Amino acid sequence: MNQIQSSCHYYNKKIGWLKLIATNQGLTDIAFVEPPRDSPKTTDSEILKNVIEEFDHYFQGKSSNFLTPIEFTTGTSFERKVWMELMKIPLGETRSYGQIATAVGNAQACRAVGSANGKNPVPIIVPCHRVIRSDGTLGGYSSGVHIKKALLEHEKNCFVPIPD
Repeated sequence: MNQIQSSCHYYNKKIGWLKLIATNQGLTDIAFVEPPRDSPKTTDSEILKNVIEEFDHYFQGKSSNFLTPIEFTTGTSFERKVWMELMKIPLGETRSYGQIATAVGNAQACRAVGSANGKNPVPIIVPCHRVIRSDGTLGGYSSGVHIKKALLEHEKNCFVPIPD
């Protein structure tokens, strides 16, 4: 019988500290946290090594490809459907809560989409920060609107091509 092992690593970039958790099957959690007292310097988890490298590239503006497998261990079928839809939002673009609700087959579920965003276990990789209100304002973000704004600005400044 295969036993699932869990690994943890703390990662720090200009937006703050992230706690990364993975099993041997995939990344399960990313949480914005206060600076840890003891931060692991290395990890033996291949999943965490991969996501750390992908985050390094993302925050350096070199690459926005996240290929590390995700293992959703939480969420209702609706929430997972929303999270999968969020992964379709192109880098540097945003969608409204209503657009996501329509895309998952329930145009009236704007608030439920917002709730699913707030429960997203792997923010940044599942880009819930790219979902805004229909009037163009940012709306909420579980880790603070300042982080949502910083992520959107980072993507705009580092990845969106400048028109000729």
